[in-house]
Amino acid sequence: MGEFPPFPAAARAAGEAVCGAPIELTEISYRRGAAVWKAAGPEGAVAVKVGDDEGAAVTQREAAVLKAIGWPDYLLASGEGEEAGAAWLVTRWFTGPSTGQVFAPVRRDMDGKAGALSASVDLCRAVADLHASGWIHSDLQPAHGIHTDHGVRLLDLSWSWRRGLEPTSDFRGGLTHLVAPELAAAINIGIQPVTPSAAAEVYALAGTLWTCITGRWPLDYAAAGIDPVQLTPANLRTHIAGRRVPLDTASPWPAFQDILRPVLLGRTGDRPTAAELAESLAKVAM
Repeated sequence: MGEFPPFPAAARAAGEAVCGAPIELTEISYRRGAAVWKAAGPEGAVAVKVGDDEGAAVTQREAAVLKAIGWPDYLLASGEGEEAGAAWLVTRWFTGPSTGQVFAPVRRDMDGKAGALSASVDLCRAVADLHASGWIHSDLQPAHGIHTDHGVRLLDLSWSWRRGLEPTSDFRGGLTHLVAPELAAAINIGIQPVTPSAAAEVYALAGTLWTCITGRWPLDYAAAGIDPVQLTPANLRTHIAGRRVPLDTASPWPAFQDILRPVLLGRTGDRPTAAELAESLAKVAM
């Protein structure tokens, strides 16, 4: 992960205001200029994200998105770091497994399908609620849904948008392996800012669930003679946009995957909504 950046004094003060003092910091991740800590104190825990260099603008945008969405008790504080070109935000620490973690027993061929099925429906409904409010998450993946005792909480909303808060020119469709073909094509031909859609998000949602089930990306790069590690994201998007990569053939849960398969292979206009996907998955037999 590399060496974490300095922890801003103002972020520490904001964390202590919620959690009590002192707070203990646990490093969680540091990617693309954005570091995340869990800050725990005697009265609770929060997540603190600090962006430096290229991560500062992304962190600032996420704070703006959370303010605009207005979810109660989510964003607790935000600000600029003591060093130039740094930004930070503090959110609640949501306790619970990610969607990928809920599916772990299924991937190990153990019992757990009931819990995984319930979690998948809950995730789809959380995405449907987001879409109904006029927002697109734009970066769905197995780690970005947390299943708490009070429902699914969506994380990492740096690229989320609605009309009036369009994506920036840095937006590249979210995780490349889960980008819908039409979005991959638009990005590669230089449309800026490329605009995500609810239909493209449902593709990413289906791809996320496919990965949760199999532990593999939904597209079978090996079958297409492709090593994704050797390709740039732009090269990979070219293959995805041209639908040159077949769907993965691993089938540990056929009834579940039969619902996802047409979403990943069909035309954009034929995809269900997130709410319709939730309804279809709720009927899957275990």
